[in-house]
Amino acid sequence: MRITVDRERCEGLGMCESMAPDHFEVIEDDDGNETVDILVPEPDASDRDLVQSAVQSCPVLALTFTG
Repeated sequence: MRITVDRERCEGLGMCESMAPDHFEVIEDDDGNETVDILVPEPDASDRDLVQSAVQSCPVLALTFTG
């Protein structure tokens, strides 16, 4: 299982962080824009449902969860 983020789409809205704060963190990029940082790019199988829900909560569809 792997989480990826499309930084061109990400607006740093924080839905993923609010649902799974151990896996996502909203940060400010070099240009001063907010974006998400993936803290655990390959989460444990026990976190699959939580991570999948957080990914699906992204209103701009910037996150992908494969595996």
